[in-house]
Amino acid sequence: MDREKAAKRAEELVAKMTVEEAASQLRYDSPAIERLGIPEYNWWNETLHGVARAGTATSFPQAIGLGATFDTELLGEVGEVCGNEGRAKYNEYKAQEDRDIYKGLTFWSPNVNLFRDPRWEEDRRLTVRIRSLSPGLPFRSLRDSRVTVNT
Repeated sequence: MDREKAAKRAEELVAKMTVEEAASQLRYDSPAIERLGIPEYNWWNETLHGVARAGTATSFPQAIGLGATFDTELLGEVGEVCGNEGRAKYNEYKAQEDRDIYKGLTFWSPNVNLFRDPRWEEDRRLTVRIRSLSPGLPFRSLRDSRVTVNT
């Protein structure tokens, strides 16, 4: 389903929800709405340095260590690995109807500029360069796949 069709379908579903049902979807552990065919969804997940919270995956250094490399190409590669592993894990959990915490496709990451402290000698130019990578992080190498990356 392309973005336009997905957006239209989402609008149709929300229009059919009661206020209580719509509000329930704001929780990180959103319950199913069976009458509309909406499965439960848990959007509490992160890929700050890999997607290893729910099973085995590549683990990367913490954000401050990755940022210290000043290597935006490397960070793009880290994002691509996280995206590929996240999609693969999601597909496996979905096939098992396992929608528990850390098993969704919504990732809270990357966290840029966590340490607003002059002792870290923050480089604002690097922060902007790293932040600009966020749109490229979601599963770039997989056909027809998208994810929400919250920054």
